[in-house]
Amino acid sequence: MIADLIRRNRSYRRFYQNYSVDGKILEELVNLARLSPSAANLQPLKYILATNSEINAQIFSCLAWAAYLKDWPGPGEDERPSAYIVILSDTTVSKTVDCDHGIACQSILLGAREVGLGGCIIASIDREKLRDILKIEPHCKIMLVIAIGRPREEVVIETANPDDSIKYWRDDKNIHHVPKRNLNDIILSTHFNK
Repeated sequence: MIADLIRRNRSYRRFYQNYSVDGKILEELVNLARLSPSAANLQPLKYILATNSEINAQIFSCLAWAAYLKDWPGPGEDERPSAYIVILSDTTVSKTVDCDHGIACQSILLGAREVGLGGCIIASIDREKLRDILKIEPHCKIMLVIAIGRPREEVVIETANPDDSIKYWRDDKNIHHVPKRNLNDIILSTHFNK
């Protein structure tokens, strides 16, 4: 059921690094993104897929993890993702992306959860370094990186009160807590038929 997949689709930042993600699975996930809506159906997104441990280590060096967790530099050596999907925008197809990359990410991550994987969308990227590592052509803009792997952490959703912080945090058992605003706090008005 889609509601269950969405509830289980959290930003996972710790993985079983030795769990191998098959490249065919990454291709299937990108195919879900390909089949998703695209603004004006221009389909400007392109993808780089990686499961190679040496390339993954280089990609990892370009990423910053979990801005709210100031004392945590990111996943440890045995907790890193075993795969990456780099999302690019081909500027020869369209100069703007609109919301395509967000739609693509959601499709990819829902597909990942369906097969027991999890991921994290990362926008804090050393783009020039990553461009050099992956030899990305200048006409392709680096949009996002999705870290993919078998989740090694528990992530729980909590209801945030209107005055509470929405910053995620970890408790002393390393459980990752994600406060979500109450539905009544985000629906400003309703205009239903009677």
